[in-house]
Amino acid sequence: MVDVLWVPRTLDDVSIAPPPTVTLDDRFARELAEMALPWQAEEARDPRLLVLNEPLATELGLDPAWLRTSDGLRLLVGNLVPSGAAPVAQAYAGHQFGGFSPRLGDGRALLLGEVVDADGHLRDLHLKGSGRTPFARGGDGLAAVGPMLREYVVSEAMHALGIPTTRSLAVVSTGRSVRRETLLPGAVLARIASSHLRVGSFEYARATGDVNLLRRLADHAIARHHSGAAEAERPYLALFEAVVAAQASVVAQWMLVGFVHGVMNTDNMTISGETIDYGPCAFMEAFDPGTVYSSIDRGGRYAYGNQPVVAEWNLARLAEALLPRFSDEQEEAVALAVESLGAFRRQYGAAWSAGMRAKLGLPDDLADAVVSPLVDDLLTLLQANRVDHTSFFRGLGAAARGDAEPARGLFLDLAAFDAWVERWRVLGPDADLMDRVNPVYIPRNHLVEEALAAATDGDLGPVERLLDAVASPYDERPGLERYAAAAPQDFGTYRTFCGT
Repeated sequence: MVDVLWVPRTLDDVSIAPPPTVTLDDRFARELAEMALPWQAEEARDPRLLVLNEPLATELGLDPAWLRTSDGLRLLVGNLVPSGAAPVAQAYAGHQFGGFSPRLGDGRALLLGEVVDADGHLRDLHLKGSGRTPFARGGDGLAAVGPMLREYVVSEAMHALGIPTTRSLAVVSTGRSVRRETLLPGAVLARIASSHLRVGSFEYARATGDVNLLRRLADHAIARHHSGAAEAERPYLALFEAVVAAQASVVAQWMLVGFVHGVMNTDNMTISGETIDYGPCAFMEAFDPGTVYSSIDRGGRYAYGNQPVVAEWNLARLAEALLPRFSDEQEEAVALAVESLGAFRRQYGAAWSAGMRAKLGLPDDLADAVVSPLVDDLLTLLQANRVDHTSFFRGLGAAARGDAEPARGLFLDLAAFDAWVERWRVLGPDADLMDRVNPVYIPRNHLVEEALAAATDGDLGPVERLLDAVASPYDERPGLERYAAAAPQDFGTYRTFCGT
């Protein structure tokens, strides 16, 4: 059995008010009370807005001008709770670096509630860094300005790239210091997601031994994300298959842009297929499947090239959690799970191959026997020459127009590159298609670090300029050359940290 500590916290320091512009539902808290711990955010001494996503606020039916007021800021840090809302810390389990923890949960986060967006979709309003909960496991429950702005920048860049992701609504400084290696200014991130249901949510429900809870969680997930599964002959198997397809698609998109998540634990894999939890994440620079940026991933479990394999492993854990819902017969349930999980490699392979064809400007009807060796040889060249992933694919568009120098100049082995380009050009690549899928601007690691360091010292200018660049990643603009350039040679080995 997995226990949840139901320890109500005093509301003395929390204002209960009905802001006319904010209506939050408490659907998760009502439908899955066993996985929802009522809790309140810690008081922010001096909340100050650092960045607000005004288009997203409008999309959610929230008034950006009101969010900038003192009451709006108090909402964004959890100190003003709309009438009818029921803030909760969500319970979930997870496999972290392969080891199972039956009770994780939101140690420094709160689900304020769900909001209906302009399209009528229910979306979570969730806080990160809002203080300790009983799930904190010894942590302080707080967050620093830098890591919260990292999530804002990278998640919004992913959204601009067209990759399913949680979104960032705002980062608000709290006026209190957070102790890490040094004292840092604290902050709260307001995050938006289609939900925060994870593989770890199902692992938690299964670990309780409560088959009714598992069923209700699966029904909640179907209604929230994969409604077509409800009409299937085996709804819960159809749910699993929908999650498999969603994850195959999103991980393929990560790989195509060189994104390294950094901490692909099962509690960081969503049921919706959205990318979540931008902790030790980064975009790959020199192409290398072994690329690792996380300071804690010493064995390379979550290296760039391992991400599809880890995703499949995580989905196997979801299948294990859902087995009782697939069939009453254990043997049949396992057979169904294995068959459905087997679709992941096919779906991932198809998504990645289609994406790579587009990156190379090649038509869909070109035979795999032609394309596959070309791609394999290219990836070997990129790795051997330590070529910058993003710069190469964008520069290759110029090669399709007759100017190979932007891409050619990235290689040491010029003869090998020239031979590859000759094979590729014969296939008639479409340069315009390439420019539509190969970004000019990504949140390059040296620029992210530069911006976060400046923001920590009180200067938000670099963050604002970086956000402007990555908001339109495919459109080359004059004056933004440094945002398209690879890291300087003296940037050195890059390591990221989870922020806790």
